[in-house]
Amino acid sequence: MKKLTFSIDINASKEKVWYSLWDEENYEDWTSTFCEGSFTISDWKEGSKIYFLAPNGNGMNSKITINKPFETMLFSHYGEMKHFKELPITEEVQAWSGAEERYDLTEKNGVTTVKATVDIVEKYSDYFDDIFPKALAKLKSIAESETKTITVKTTLNASLEEVWNKFTQPEHVVNWNFASEDWHCPKAENHLEVGQNFVYTMASKDGEMSFDFTGTYQEVVPLKKIVYLIADGRKVTVKFDVIDHKVILTENFEPENIHSVGLQRGGWQSILDNFKKYTEQ
Repeated sequence: MKKLTFSIDINASKEKVWYSLWDEENYEDWTSTFCEGSFTISDWKEGSKIYFLAPNGNGMNSKITINKPFETMLFSHYGEMKHFKELPITEEVQAWSGAEERYDLTEKNGVTTVKATVDIVEKYSDYFDDIFPKALAKLKSIAESETKTITVKTTLNASLEEVWNKFTQPEHVVNWNFASEDWHCPKAENHLEVGQNFVYTMASKDGEMSFDFTGTYQEVVPLKKIVYLIADGRKVTVKFDVIDHKVILTENFEPENIHSVGLQRGGWQSILDNFKKYTEQ
């Protein structure tokens, strides 16, 4: 094994760089340098399993050893994946099993330095020396641009069917689709078909504010994926993945330009947290 180190300076806060690294579409963008269409399946919590995958489901089975937001992310790679399934450890894999991939962020005067340290099999050294700086250059471009999408997640101890039903059926939506206890969702309509709409009424409990959250479905893959456009044209993708009998629900959405990115991220996450509470009760 050989350890390689790469670094790049980015004109953005470490919070912006962090989300440029790990928010779903951002991650898929900069890592496309290594493999077009690459993606992950994980809840991104420290100690959790993470799958690094190509579109055909081949890749690596790893663990998030450290996740210290805005400072350090450390992956430990243990085995191979084929067609979305973990493979037994062979002698060849045993030679690199436990290899680490680490990212450290430090900020000074508005400039964030990303330091990436990776353990690699020696014969791939020239490849990574060439391609890793290209991937970091793409990361820099993402982080120094306006935020295009935001990712929020939750992990649920429930069956995939139960999660799908409680996320999509109106009689369940009214019980969780609000970000705080002083709001509620008094009415929900949902026609879960491509080209059809949903309408969820969001209202403050004191009756002073109310609006309809509406969208039109672009893609519906039962128990797997939903894509819709909000009434203002912004795209939202919802994914349902399973690892170790737990459902990982991911929402990736385009932000609006009225509220801060942080406020929007927090609001959408609060609704997902509410969904988790309702589903697991």
